Amino acid sequence: MKLLVVEDESRMAQLLRRGLTEEGHEVTCATDGVEGLRAAQHDQFDAIILDVMMPRLDGFEVAQNLRASRNLTPLLMLTAKDSETDIVKGLDLGADDYLTKPFSFGELLARLHSVTRRARTTADGKLAFADLVLDPVRHEVVRDGVKIWLTRREYSLLEMLMRHSGQIVSRRALIESVWRTNHEVEENTLDAFVHLLRNKIDLPGLTKLIHTVRGAGYSIRKDVCS
Repeated sequence: MKLLVVEDESRMAQLLRRGLTEEGHEVTCATDGVEGLRAAQHDQFDAIILDVMMPRLDGFEVAQNLRASRNLTPLLMLTAKDSETDIVKGLDLGADDYLTKPFSFGELLARLHSVTRRARTTADGKLAFADLVLDPVRHEVVRDGVKIWLTRREYSLLEMLMRHSGQIVSRRALIESVWRTNHEVEENTLDAFVHLLRNKIDLPGLTKLIHTVRGAGYSIRKDVCS
């Protein structure tokens, strides 16, 4: 993969460059937010590893600028801030996942693989992830060869998650996508719909796909979330 690492701490940047290069990736490094934003706007990358605390432009501002310009490159944010507020802020601004320092290189590779893994689009325009298939034209959902009936909101929720499979979708992003309103939605309303959807999708005997990421949102992926 072609990767952009935006990290102002030189030692960390060098470690990431060396490790990722040894894994066979092509790595470009930027030393601050302005340089990173410029690189992301003028070249195509498979993913961006983005530190939060940086001079000139911080990671939040870089993420906000990229998403405002419709740059949808997967973003993995690195942060020393592990508070729920900071994590949610990053996700709301467009980050796909976060990794709290200190972290192991193995965990970084796993998260990087996760944010770059998307639901594949079949030749007829359907979304497919694992044994789950969603048809946006017919509004049909099939898992393990069995058709599943969903309500309109359940379907919209599943489609949003599948279009960002392998990533964490924040609660706010899900609410805005599914309910399409600026009015306050009860905190437990989203949870209730996810519960209903999970009961239909993650049937006994099948691999669990819908995961809760506490304090952040939800995700469709094969690995286990906390």
